Amino acid sequence: MIKSLTKATTLGAVLAITTAGWAAADFADMDPTTLRLAHVVNEQDAFHIAATRFQELVAERTEGAVTIEIYPNAELGDERTLLEGMQIGTVDMGVITNGPVANFLEDIAVFELPFLFASPEEAYSILDGEIGQELLDRLSEVNLKGLAYAERGFRNLTNSQRPVREPGDIDGMRIRVMENPVYVDTFRELGANAEPMAWTEALTAMQQGTIDGQENPVGVIHSFNLDETQGYMTLSRHTYSPAIFVMGQSVWDGMPEAAQEVLVEAAREASVHVRQVNQEMEESQLADLRERGMEIVDDADLAAFQEAAQPIYERYGDAYGEYLGRILSALE
Repeated sequence: MIKSLTKATTLGAVLAITTAGWAAADFADMDPTTLRLAHVVNEQDAFHIAATRFQELVAERTEGAVTIEIYPNAELGDERTLLEGMQIGTVDMGVITNGPVANFLEDIAVFELPFLFASPEEAYSILDGEIGQELLDRLSEVNLKGLAYAERGFRNLTNSQRPVREPGDIDGMRIRVMENPVYVDTFRELGANAEPMAWTEALTAMQQGTIDGQENPVGVIHSFNLDETQGYMTLSRHTYSPAIFVMGQSVWDGMPEAAQEVLVEAAREASVHVRQVNQEMEESQLADLRERGMEIVDDADLAAFQEAAQPIYERYGDAYGEYLGRILSALE
């Protein structure tokens, strides 16, 4: 953890140096602009922390010319709805989980393949490098503008039925997954009945008992008090899930160049910030969940899960072969 925090802090320092000159940028002639930034989680979640930090940086560096209004809790719709709104200009921007973004740009789903990254550092090296930037740039193909990769984190399984230590333990369980075929196919390979649905629907389904479980990072499990409906968590860390600061292309095109530069660098700095916060908070969140009565399995047979998920690489090899090969080569 010390290593990862040091790397993140160093990147933050570099970004601060490169952006320090913006205090002299002249935004006096720019018409005041308000951008609506939406996300689907609550104010305790890392997405909101990232959004708030972004809001502060943009206000400071544009000398108040650009105001970010934050709409949490799916006030403007679920993630698919937000992305569709960005495409047509009814939503300005958001912090969006990578999985739903992949429904618009399929290749970006390569990051969702199970057990692709062994650590946050591995993920950051790809996301912040050439491959990650290339995929952000390609969002223009679907009328979106990718600014930076924030963090959702390593995803873990929760359920209301029993402790899960090996793939056979989830056989037949109804597990909510994101509306993305990689997740659906992964959990079907593991033996579960994968139920793709929006997060807002999943919360209701857990309360009503129409699904048995779900998978998400520790921060989401904690901030949404999922221990109230899910008695068991397995630290499966089966997928590292990025998030993306994303805008509608038409909104981006309408911003002055100086403001565009501020938006990109503010998103990058907010992303570094939320990565640090996530890593600092996870241990205390796990301790709190244990204290609240959640049984947390930290000795699951991850090798067995990884082996059970291998057919996913065969199934999606043709679709993501180029990017997958480049990622694996870069990680060697």
